[in-house]
Amino acid sequence: MKALVLAGGAGTRLRPITHTSAKQLVPVANKPLLFYGLEAIRDAGITEIGIIVGDTEDEIRAAVGDGSALGIKPTYLRQDAPRGLAHAVLIAKDFLGDEPFVMYLGDNLIVGGISALVKEFVEGGFDAQILLTSVPNPEQFGVAELDPDSGQVVRLEEKPKQPRSNLALVGVYMFGTKVHDAVRAITPSARGELEITHAIQWLIDEGSAVHSHLVTGYWKDTGRLDDMLDTNRKVLESTQGSIHPSAQVDAESKLVGHVVLEEGVVVTRSTIRGPVAIGRGTRLTDCYVGPFTSVYYDCEIENTEIEHSIILERCRIRDVGRIEDSLLGRDVEVLPSDERPRAHRLMLGDHSKVSVCS
Repeated sequence: MKALVLAGGAGTRLRPITHTSAKQLVPVANKPLLFYGLEAIRDAGITEIGIIVGDTEDEIRAAVGDGSALGIKPTYLRQDAPRGLAHAVLIAKDFLGDEPFVMYLGDNLIVGGISALVKEFVEGGFDAQILLTSVPNPEQFGVAELDPDSGQVVRLEEKPKQPRSNLALVGVYMFGTKVHDAVRAITPSARGELEITHAIQWLIDEGSAVHSHLVTGYWKDTGRLDDMLDTNRKVLESTQGSIHPSAQVDAESKLVGHVVLEEGVVVTRSTIRGPVAIGRGTRLTDCYVGPFTSVYYDCEIENTEIEHSIILERCRIRDVGRIEDSLLGRDVEVLPSDERPRAHRLMLGDHSKVSVCS
């Protein structure tokens, strides 16, 4: 069995972060989101993984490399534009061959992995298996309608204006070889993409065995800031504290709860209340870092309070009071100004969002 992981796409809902970075590489608990999916696939016994890449191909290749650190064998497959999930299957045919496969969206996370789901698919001998979960906003997802008597999938719709159910498709699918006929048979949707929902509907209409599994655990499509922060919170909740031998914590500092301090972290006159993850080489001085915060590597934070936030690498934050519910990109500087007149002075990229406490 093989796997197909989608790591292309523009990530428009996470701009401006994704103007310069692949959304799948935004760190969750200081590990790129993409790696959680790759590790879940590996843990299910699948090591041959095709990774669909787009404009951020170089960054994805640099992060995953030859896969040896993750225990996988990646093959990079270029998609010239975001043309839909079914199009990704279409261009991956030579790589997938005649083997069944898992398709995993690289910006999704399922706590608990997929090993049991893969086992269920293989033992069931299905042509396709889809994962469903109840959501309050089904119009933003692919939606499944089940037969009320048999529970079988009878209809799928992509982001319907009037959903027939609240069961959304989770971003993990399992397919047999018949899906290759399906993706060749369908035509682009109104938005110009080959929809995987249309391909699965084709399988249903042809009488193929399409099985659904209701996911009751934690799943998140991390396309928005709130979703990313919630995923970071959920992963940190299950993280055990650990302090690297090279980390330095002075006598005036206090660590409470599950706190991860990576190599070379320096904590001075600060309080860290977990769950929190602090990346290698980061320096915290006169700070409070509160629960559900991850700070990536080589950051410098001084005289500031941070809580429920994700801070990417090489950020400099000093004397700015309190930050919460925030996502700061690479190399961001948040510093006070003594210039007159006193005012907020901002340099922001497209699609930025700032909430100022007056």
